[in-house]
Amino acid sequence: MADITSIVDLNGRAATEREIRVPQALLLAGDPMQTLTHHYISPCGQFSCGIWESTPGHWTIEYDESEYCEMLSGVAIIRDTAGNEKVLRAGDRFVIPTGFRGTWEVVDACRKIYTSHAPKAAVLA
Repeated sequence: MADITSIVDLNGRAATEREIRVPQALLLAGDPMQTLTHHYISPCGQFSCGIWESTPGHWTIEYDESEYCEMLSGVAIIRDTAGNEKVLRAGDRFVIPTGFRGTWEVVDACRKIYTSHAPKAAVLA
């Protein structure tokens, strides 16, 4: 059973920071640099949280996890495969569900808090 010592305090916790470029196969415009700062990854690897940042660019997305986001700064546009769009700005909070496909466009450099949960991988017999 978990007790008070199991609570993970993210304030002052060492984080793993990684800079990545969007793979060319997914890139639609620009050359965005993304910084992913993982503050916590669960022992099973299914749950994580941290900060994501990106410079302007446009790329395709396909989510195999559910992700809660809270925009801290910047402007982004998420579009689904039918072309419907949602403009996101500082203060916006939203969930991207597992299976969402479309595009992510960073118009002004963005910073967001995220938590993501991936479904448990099927065990192949």
